[in-house]
Amino acid sequence: MKLQELLEPLRFQKTQLKENPEVYSLEMDSRNITNGTVFICIKGYTVDGHDFAIQAEKQGAVAIIAERPLSVSIPVIIVKDSKRAMARLACHFYGNPTEKMHLIGVTGTNGKTTVTHLIERIMQDASKKTGLIGTMYTKIGDIEQETRNTTPESLPLQGLFKQMLEEQVDTVMMEVSSHALHMGRVRGCDFDVAVFTNLTQDHLDYHQSMEAYLYAKGLLFAQLGNTFSDKVAVLNADDPASLELARLTTVDVVTYGINEQADIKAENISITPAGTKFDLIAFGNRETISMKLIGMFSVYNALAATAAALVSNVSLPVIKESLQQIQGVAGRFEPVDEGQDFTVIVDYAHTGDSLENVLRTVKEFAKKQIIAIVGCGGDRDKTKRPIMAKIAVNYADRAIFTSDNPRSEDPEQIIKDMIAGVNKGEYITILDREQAINQAIKEANQNDIIVIAGKGHETYQDIGGKKHHFDDREVARMAIKKYKS
Repeated sequence: MKLQELLEPLRFQKTQLKENPEVYSLEMDSRNITNGTVFICIKGYTVDGHDFAIQAEKQGAVAIIAERPLSVSIPVIIVKDSKRAMARLACHFYGNPTEKMHLIGVTGTNGKTTVTHLIERIMQDASKKTGLIGTMYTKIGDIEQETRNTTPESLPLQGLFKQMLEEQVDTVMMEVSSHALHMGRVRGCDFDVAVFTNLTQDHLDYHQSMEAYLYAKGLLFAQLGNTFSDKVAVLNADDPASLELARLTTVDVVTYGINEQADIKAENISITPAGTKFDLIAFGNRETISMKLIGMFSVYNALAATAAALVSNVSLPVIKESLQQIQGVAGRFEPVDEGQDFTVIVDYAHTGDSLENVLRTVKEFAKKQIIAIVGCGGDRDKTKRPIMAKIAVNYADRAIFTSDNPRSEDPEQIIKDMIAGVNKGEYITILDREQAINQAIKEANQNDIIVIAGKGHETYQDIGGKKHHFDDREVARMAIKKYKS
């Protein structure tokens, strides 16, 4: 693509170019620049891309998109907002790939990962070639790629969609975080279905208030468009936030729920340690579902996935078969079984609501003691720390507070923030996470249940800004073999 053609989407930008070089790539990371690159200068939290303009020219950049004049000899196209321009240029450069696929976005505080994986399984069983973008990884078909953010920046995101198209992917499930919506990362994404799971306290370090947090989530539904198209908003009827989200969208709304009136409902719910059984009512049709997934939150996730699949023209029998076959999602209520006579569950729960959901579910079938190992991440919403601690002591017979990705914060201070919400004697603190897991397993008795919360699928500990290998599941397995074999 020629430079002048690339710049066509910047409609109100006056640009006089003496040259019209070929553009082979767009980059926002100066380290990836090669001959024929257009470099887009983005102001980050710690690094400003404008500071790398000279380096970009030396590495072969043919033009630079910037928000101010730069001392380079190659063309500099000055824009008001380089992030906004980047999204437009990326969509244009990669041929607007999401217009050629069925794109399902899932947003909400909890459940995004599980819901996208459930939809993925359903779509694959419906003979679709799928792509998935989320917290754990990106998948093209069955091939996994590592991702840094739950929702990537607009430039790599559009490149990823283009790659998926080239691999004949026709249906993509994507977790859409509130950060990504507020920062404009999904501008230009042509969503066909937008799914809302729930809204509970999280990320207030960024959004500052629940109202602002809801507003960010609402952008996904508002951006579905203002015409009566085939697009659909799927909302949780049991969450009060859905009333506001319904006001924000023009497209058809399909609801799911358990307690309130909804298009897709679950009734006669039975939860056991082996799984969950319920009657699924969808637009008047009824099916009995027996899932291996456990808990009321799993029912909500199944309903959300069912709704997304139904409005995507997948039949109810296919959906039923998929839900009954899926084993689970890594790090989401995942059992660690080495033949021990007690239960160990690893879960990603890192908000008050998700922790309460997990512990409440465990309490329903616990025969003996519940031991909860809980920490709170550093450089994140501090206000949820005492809330999570209170939930842990309310539901567990023993609460162990420990580290969970302290990042740049002092782990001891994080614990102090947590215990502000509880009384002495209701908990113990073991700062070293491995030691905490070992201690719980060493002291576990027959039929006890240990819940290791917070990290789930993660395979690292972020301490002082450095990531060290750490997997709750691995540590638990080694401890079981050491103390219980």
